[in-house]
This record gives sequence, structure tokens and C-alpha cells, in this order.
Amino acid sequence: MTDAGCIVECQTAVRSKQTKRSRVRNTVMRNVSLGLLCALCMFGGEAMATEEPAFTVAFHEGEFEVRDYPALVVAEVSVSGRRDEASNAGFRLLAGYIFGGNTRRQSIAMTAPVAQERASGETIAMTAPVTQSGEGGAWIVRFTMPSAYTLETLPTPNDARIRLVAMPPSRYAVVRFSGLSRSAEVERRTEALRTFMARHQLRAAGPPSLARYNPPWTLWFMRRNEVWIPVERTR
Repeated sequence: MTDAGCIVECQTAVRSKQTKRSRVRNTVMRNVSLGLLCALCMFGGEAMATEEPAFTVAFHEGEFEVRDYPALVVAEVSVSGRRDEASNAGFRLLAGYIFGGNTRRQSIAMTAPVAQERASGETIAMTAPVTQSGEGGAWIVRFTMPSAYTLETLPTPNDARIRLVAMPPSRYAVVRFSGLSRSAEVERRTEALRTFMARHQLRAAGPPSLARYNPPWTLWFMRRNEVWIPVERTR
């Protein structure tokens, strides 16, 4: 091979490496930008109000409430792994959907809370926010869609793992707490909620869930968490 040929080959190899590095850098920047955009849209504070599902309080006692929610439309995805890992993975998938990963390339406003629950014996299951009863298995992560949308008006997700589901009107027993939503604390709050339900003869209609309203950088004493348990409408 001539010297000129060697030079051309070396230049081609350098350009190829630069192109690969550029692609990796662009991918990282897109992921970082998506994460920041999600955080800003969901947790931007008073300057960027975040919609929460409407509800009425049927009963209140200290830190406990019984709430009635209207019919809602949700986007949900099933993920496997430890609770926090599954929550992060599910959040990324759903955030991709609402930030344009759909057939219309349409952005959809975020709502709070981000909800996760353990899939009860199924790889793909029904849903509502987070419960902690072990560290492995399948979980459901869910975003509630803004009230302006219906199942018919939402764009179809590009990712087939994301499901759009119409939820019927539901009643939940709820306990609210601040701080970190660690496993032991979630278990303690869940047991306290079950005791409250037993005291008022409320029967569970599904598994408990954990709803988180704040980004991870929020100071622990300013965080808002809730455990939800769906209950039968017997009163």
C-alpha cells in the first residue's frame, strides 16, 4: 500500500471513531435532556402547576382518608427487578411516550403522582401506585393522563409495552406521610392503613400501592408519599 493509501485509510478510521463517539454523546445528551425535561415538567413547583387526579374525601381521620376518584385514563407499563430499579425503568418508558414517543409525536402534560404497585402473581398485571412486599418480581408503573384526554383521543404509544387503560371510578383508603419511602417505612404505613380499614370495616378490593409526588432531590422532610389500598364501596 502506498503512503497516500495509508494516509487515506487512517483518516477514514479516525472519522469512523469520531462518528461513533458523536453518536454515543448525542444519545447520552438526549437521555439527560429527557430526564431533566420530565423533572421540570412534573416538579417545576408553583411556576409550572402539575395536574393531580381529582377526588372527593368520603371520610377523614388524622393522617388517613377514604377518597372517591372518578373514572381515569392511565398509561402503564410492567417492569421487573427491584422496586427502585423498576420504578426508574418504568418512568423512562412512560416519559418517552408523553414526550413524543407516540404515533402523533405529540407531547402530553405530566401529572402527579407517579404510581407503582407490585404485580400480583402476574408478569403483566393490573395497576395503581407502589407497594413493598419483597424486592424482586414484576411491578406496574403508571402515569395518570390529564383529564382533558379520553382513551379515544390519546395517541397510540410507539412502544408496545405501554398500555392505555380506562380505570372505572374507584374508592381508596389512603395514608399520607413524608420522608423517604424506604421498604420498612412503606410496610409500616401499609400495616397502619390496614388497621384503620379494619377499625372501620373497610374491605380491600386490591393490592396496596405507593404514590410518590416529588423528585429524588427533594429534601426528605418535604417529600409527599401516600399508600393507597382500593376498597369496596360498602358505605
